[in-house]
Amino acid sequence: MATKKSYDGFSEAERDAMKERAKELKGKEDPAAAQAAKIAGMADADRVIAERLNELIPQIAPELTPKLWYGMPGWAKNGKIVVFFQDAAKFKYRYSTVGFQDTANLDDGDMWPTSYAITKLTPAVEKQLTALVKRAVS
Repeated sequence: MATKKSYDGFSEAERDAMKERAKELKGKEDPAAAQAAKIAGMADADRVIAERLNELIPQIAPELTPKLWYGMPGWAKNGKIVVFFQDAAKFKYRYSTVGFQDTANLDDGDMWPTSYAITKLTPAVEKQLTALVKRAVS
């Protein structure tokens, strides 16, 4: 009789993200240093975007502080994540994502986007992200 392999419904990447989150909750690392280290370890294209976001977001919304969130760079207000960056390699996607949590003030009727695919941080994209982040923290 063959043994059946159990499946818990989570991919290896998802389990890794949960482990990273548990480590973050222990709060033993400086959030800004942990975020900088995470960004430094990204693939070149994603790292360039993440580094620019890490420069841009404090200029747009100085009330946001750097913080890791499930192993992803994030920016929080009063300890709660508002915006985060998910590099393409995180879950083996073809594009990176800039996402917003429910603490972001982006509500617009009965449906609105909360994440955006991003392949390059052009001046036009920076302008759109600036508007979104300003709105998110308003």
